[in-house]
Amino acid sequence: MKKLETFSVMILALVMASCEANDKQPSAAVKAAFEKKFASATDVEWEMETDTEWEAEFELDGNDYSANFSAEGVWMETEHEIEEAEVPAAVKNAIDSAFAGYMIEAIEMTESPTGTAYEFVLEKGLSDMEVVISPAGKVLKTETIKEGDVDDDGE
Repeated sequence: MKKLETFSVMILALVMASCEANDKQPSAAVKAAFEKKFASATDVEWEMETDTEWEAEFELDGNDYSANFSAEGVWMETEHEIEEAEVPAAVKNAIDSAFAGYMIEAIEMTESPTGTAYEFVLEKGLSDMEVVISPAGKVLKTETIKEGDVDDDGE
């Protein structure tokens, strides 16, 4: 019985620690950097992306966005989904020629201090991949997505 009580206390402590970690909020520097960059954002929700990076999910101009900031408040990247019709011609041509036969599952425009890029989740049969293309149509990255790494929204 004593072992059961000890185990129960350990489980309760883990649950409380988990809840406390989920309630953690970014520093004032992170919030200030976010508010400066996205002054008209609404419905902001914060989550720790890594030990040193915060991600804000929010709405801006009727669209869903995510933005990442370092723990010090330095903006790292912003992403939002776009429609295929919004993809520049050079990017669309690169997808059509380099990835013929693949279906587009999701498209995001990514902005970072180094520039803009377009991220695609592509599917062909049982094969999924993530492709990143520059606005000029240069393929910057291709990565096979392992089963379970993509949710129902293609993310």
